[in-house]
Amino acid sequence: MLMRRVAPVALAGALAGLLAVPPASAQERTVKITGFGAKSGVVRVFGINSEAAMKAAAEEINKAGGVTLGDGTKGKITVEFLDDRCNAEEGISVVRRIASSDAFVAVGPTCSNVAESLFGVLQKRAGDASDTGLQFPIIADVAAKGGLAKISEWAFRNVPSEFEMYKSLFAWLKTQHPNLKTIWGGVEEDFAHSNATYGVMKAQAEANGYQVLGTSEWLLADTTFSTQVREMRRANPDIVAISAHPFTTCGVLKEMERQGVKPKLLIGLTSSSSIETLQGCGKQAEGIIIPTSFAPVTPEATKAAEQVAKQGGSADLHSAAAYEIMFILKDVIEKQKIMAKPDTVQADRNKMREGLAALKETKGLLGPVGRTPDREAIKPFLYVHAKDGGWQVLHKPSS
Repeated sequence: MLMRRVAPVALAGALAGLLAVPPASAQERTVKITGFGAKSGVVRVFGINSEAAMKAAAEEINKAGGVTLGDGTKGKITVEFLDDRCNAEEGISVVRRIASSDAFVAVGPTCSNVAESLFGVLQKRAGDASDTGLQFPIIADVAAKGGLAKISEWAFRNVPSEFEMYKSLFAWLKTQHPNLKTIWGGVEEDFAHSNATYGVMKAQAEANGYQVLGTSEWLLADTTFSTQVREMRRANPDIVAISAHPFTTCGVLKEMERQGVKPKLLIGLTSSSSIETLQGCGKQAEGIIIPTSFAPVTPEATKAAEQVAKQGGSADLHSAAAYEIMFILKDVIEKQKIMAKPDTVQADRNKMREGLAALKETKGLLGPVGRTPDREAIKPFLYVHAKDGGWQVLHKPSS
């Protein structure tokens, strides 16, 4: 009789204990990924778009179940995005702030001048005890000046090679427009990306037999371009190549229209293959040709563009790179068994760096993306031109 009375009591206690176990959802861990870039100033739209892309990708990952951490716990990704104002000192300060937290990786920055300075404060060679540089992995989505990742083994990039893009473009233009002989350049002289890319444009133009008649220069914050366009008009080139971002590209194109400068061909900077250019000067930009690593030409790219728009941004080659990075980080977290716990921060950072460095190929919205030994990306690309108020694919180079 006693045993029969005790058994139900014990069973009830056991059931109560089971019911007291928190549900699986309570065991989920928050995995914060911090982005940083320009959210104020002239180029703020790039930071806004990157943040929207990161949040869109995080939402997709979380809807699919999140990320599996090293102890089997499911993690849900949250995104924080900090403003570095496209200022090198501010960028370094922002990253030091991120690195003083539980973060094990950061995504950014927008501006190449920030990336160049920032990568310089990272430890140059991982594991070098004599190097007191910051041991924190950073993967860039926008900063496009060539070769920046080689500054530090903690630096990575998911940006296309503009050298390869413009090398391909100028060789193709030579076959398509053999009658064009001369070219005039325009460049934002105070912006690292614009300057570096104009150097690539000029070198590739000369390599393909074009005569470079001269160059007009202006500043990123300039709003008047009458003198520069007057120089261009006097030269009367067949081609005008503008290495500038949407804001000054539109200013120059409008001034060209005002002064009646009508070259046979316009070439633009990768960063200007964006909705901002179309919104600012779609009519004047009609026909401009730009190589880009993003266009909504695959189901994945179309879906990404829609999701980024829902987050208040627009998809272009820069924000698409940020979107791709979030999935790259998810894969590395799972393969490297990252824990995302306060007491595993440095170990997680080391695992993240090692995982990123070991990548040979990642998934891209336009197709597979190769990885180089110096931590750069080899991305598929195409040429677009402004037509009827939109960006339309002009040519897909064979891989």
